[in-house]
Amino acid sequence: MQINANGVMLEVEDHGPNDGTPLILVRGLGSTLIHWPENLVRGFADLGYRTVIYDNRDAGLSQRFPMKDHPSDAESLKKIIADGGPLPVPYTLDDHVQDCLGMMDVLGIQRAHLFAISMGGGIAQSFATSFADRLLSATLVMTSARLRNAALLGGLLATRRTREEYIDAMVAEDKIWGSPGYPMSEAEIRDQAARAYARGYDPEAYNRQILGIAAGEDRIQRLKKLSLPCMVIHGAKDMLVPPDAGRELAGLIPGARLEIVQGMGHTITPLLAPKLVAMLDGFIRSVD
Repeated sequence: MQINANGVMLEVEDHGPNDGTPLILVRGLGSTLIHWPENLVRGFADLGYRTVIYDNRDAGLSQRFPMKDHPSDAESLKKIIADGGPLPVPYTLDDHVQDCLGMMDVLGIQRAHLFAISMGGGIAQSFATSFADRLLSATLVMTSARLRNAALLGGLLATRRTREEYIDAMVAEDKIWGSPGYPMSEAEIRDQAARAYARGYDPEAYNRQILGIAAGEDRIQRLKKLSLPCMVIHGAKDMLVPPDAGRELAGLIPGARLEIVQGMGHTITPLLAPKLVAMLDGFIRSVD
């Protein structure tokens, strides 16, 4: 369903009992709600959580934010980065936070648990350090307190691809930062990539999300003062955001629980989902 949140149209799905404890899942860069394994979402819903998933702005079926006066194609942005010029700012992670808050208001959710991955983990950090009173807990997965890495972000800029090129690229990328201990078959990756492409493939929107990450404020000092139950989950095999980033993040947040998952990379697969469902449920029960 489409929800007008913070003046932004977001594509949202609401799973599980309406009166269950609210749990909001926040996706990462360029991905959409279809990238959540079905058994992850169903697992939370079956445990009684009101499980809300959605497409971030500039992804999937949610609203796009084209920049009229600035480029968002990869070649133009790489030249700006190489020249050291100021990057255009379409929005920041704080705008993503406002989207999530607006969605909660529309859905009648006063406080929720967050389960957020990668860029979504950056959104969750900004949320928790600014609006902790709207949260019950935050679980930060495969993310970092230092997402503003210009070299890394520049290397992630997307160029336009055909459907077949995009699907082949997703297969190749899984070999680099997939979860080798909990693998997806090539057929599964191709099927997911085909559905993602059809849902709204848009490399310039993807690049604008990168610009939004790059425009984010440093959260280090605010994280040190955070008073909220938090868990940090990181894959021991994460080749995109190294495990040390998760260790650092957990060390910054007072009382945060750290879980390093062997065999996990920078993706949540159907084989990994039951482990994460049990881990989050155990954490929530321990802090309730």
